[in-house]
Amino acid sequence: MEFEAVIGLEVHAQLNTQTKIFCSCANRFGAEPNTQTCPVCQGHPGVLPVLNGEALTKAIKAGLALDGSIAHYSRFDRKNYFYPDLPKAYQISQYEFPIVVGGGVTVVREDGSEHTFPLTRIHMEEDAGKLVHPGDDAAHSLVDLNRAGTPLIEIVSEPELHTPEDAAMYLTELRAILRYIDVSDCNMEEGSLRCDANVSIRPKGTTTLGTKVEIKNLNSIKGVAKAIEYEIRRQTEALLSGTPIIQETRLFDADREITLSMRSKEEAHDYRYFPDPDLVPVLVPEERIRTLKDTLPELPRARKTRFITEYCLTPKDVGTLCATRELADWFETAARAGKNPKKIANWIQAEVLRILNNSGQGITAFPVSPENTAALMDLVEDGVISGKIAKDVFEKMISTGKSAESIIEADGLRQVSDTGAIKQVIDEVLAANPAQVEQFKSGKTAVKGFLVGQIMKKSGGKVNPAMVNQILEQKLQS
Repeated sequence: MEFEAVIGLEVHAQLNTQTKIFCSCANRFGAEPNTQTCPVCQGHPGVLPVLNGEALTKAIKAGLALDGSIAHYSRFDRKNYFYPDLPKAYQISQYEFPIVVGGGVTVVREDGSEHTFPLTRIHMEEDAGKLVHPGDDAAHSLVDLNRAGTPLIEIVSEPELHTPEDAAMYLTELRAILRYIDVSDCNMEEGSLRCDANVSIRPKGTTTLGTKVEIKNLNSIKGVAKAIEYEIRRQTEALLSGTPIIQETRLFDADREITLSMRSKEEAHDYRYFPDPDLVPVLVPEERIRTLKDTLPELPRARKTRFITEYCLTPKDVGTLCATRELADWFETAARAGKNPKKIANWIQAEVLRILNNSGQGITAFPVSPENTAALMDLVEDGVISGKIAKDVFEKMISTGKSAESIIEADGLRQVSDTGAIKQVIDEVLAANPAQVEQFKSGKTAVKGFLVGQIMKKSGGKVNPAMVNQILEQKLQS
């Protein structure tokens, strides 16, 4: 029997506001434990929460970017449950009347086709605190309430994903969109983007849903895919052996790449939702929705499509260059300043990103401007220097801050394009390598690459490669 997985994702994104959702405490990662708290986020009796207007704005922008319908009326509810890091013993969330209904995340598959994964809703809520377990001592836990009250949006998909690859593509695109519109930094390592995956399986061709298992608090896209992959395999083996699937919450052990049972799964009625009496309903006029929609930047999918058309790039190129809004902006600035956008795109992917990965920095901190990078590529395009010399020049541009032109002039790196001078170097190399010349004449044409390498080495990489190949071919053929 063949089985099909049915997957729904619940993504929690922390909004990057200056303060928390219902109080004026700083919303900042990495502070000393319990230094960003007040009676409101500590859950003291009698305190009154007040909604952060910027959090509402960012939630609406997320809904608009994801093609959702913004509710003119929404309401906050109390979701009742006890955890040590939730001092009030309830979480302020939205249940019956969320801020956004519907929407979708559109991805581009490897074959170039587009597919939209529909959303159920996006609602606002507050984050809980965090338990800290010092060292290997499992006898006690410490509570840090800095995160309590951090504004969240929970983005809930319809159960219409079917493979780990679907989940990875969905999350990658969703993260890019949220970053483009600047509502969340989506740093999964710091917990500002977390995912719960609901997984069930059913016989292929049927429509009845199987028993759902929730995998909690996945904090990497790779981890989400691995957890879903394992859970599909576990449930399939259980059904084939006649073992019933239990509705439960499980955790993912990233080291062993397995899921482990955590607790039985709660239902909505277990949380005893009711309207929060301390918060008034949220009313959003249509005019405000239109105004916020006008502030949205060009989104990743639209930008990828435009880059392919406008700059003659490949889907693979734009997948890399549009991964973040900052990198896409950097490329476009360089492309508009230079002569050959494709050459610039290749250089960014091969050289700029390599340097950034090694340094751990982002593109906004890169020491060479996009305009100066474009100028370097123009010098290669015009045959002033070779691509090999360009790499050395680029390193000096990074270390000195000087322009490519000044470095080339100071170091005497201009490419030799004089036919007579190139012929002389070629003749010297051919005279020094008679055995390789004979090999070429006997049909071993691959030896030409060796000879080109020797010519470039002898000239210090300064001779024009295109002219070298042309003149060398003529000499070898004659």
